Amino acid sequence: MIRAIATDIEGTTSSVAFVLEVLFPYARNHMQAFVSAHANEPAVAHELNAVRQEIGDSGASLQVVIDTLIRWIDEDRKITPLKSLQGMIWTEGYSKGELQGHVYEDVPACLKAWKAQNLTLAVYSSGSIAAQKLIFGHTSFGDLTPVFTAYFDTTTGGKREQASYTKIAAALGLPAGDVLFLSDIQQELDAAKAAGMQTCGLERGERDVIGGHTVVTKFSDINLSSW
Repeated sequence: MIRAIATDIEGTTSSVAFVLEVLFPYARNHMQAFVSAHANEPAVAHELNAVRQEIGDSGASLQVVIDTLIRWIDEDRKITPLKSLQGMIWTEGYSKGELQGHVYEDVPACLKAWKAQNLTLAVYSSGSIAAQKLIFGHTSFGDLTPVFTAYFDTTTGGKREQASYTKIAAALGLPAGDVLFLSDIQQELDAAKAAGMQTCGLERGERDVIGGHTVVTKFSDINLSSW
């Protein structure tokens, strides 16, 4: 019996285009100014030092760090300090009303219905937890964060690694088989399945076709009694 649902964001609850064409360019365009203005603040300084550690140069100048961050954005790297700094930039964007989180129109009603059925709902995305909350907290459907109990990001582990899903099930306090994972990425679904989770692929026309898993085109087609 499904007792919890963990969902990916990009391509699953939200458009890939929103992330690639809105969020990433916004962070890229504001990275130089944001880091230059906030480099001495403890939270930002911590992430900048993490970048230096990642590139193996503890004495790297601020400009080298900024250039590295921008290159990582261009390369779509899933590196924790980058994700954290992107989240900080997006926080400013949402607060200024320059950004609004995108979710597919079928998502809010289903999330609320599952919550009403006492299912535990969680998010697992390569974006930072702060960024996840921003997307769901500023949608055209209102604030959706109250439906979620837990959030997981790259600090848990890579999304294509079986161990990450084992950790998530343990954090939720449930056997892996009681957790349904939703994603549009074949390798993520494979890793979740290998960890013992139930899986369902979302094919919204933005990714390659998924094989070896139950597949739907929208949340409202998910039949929880099938697992």
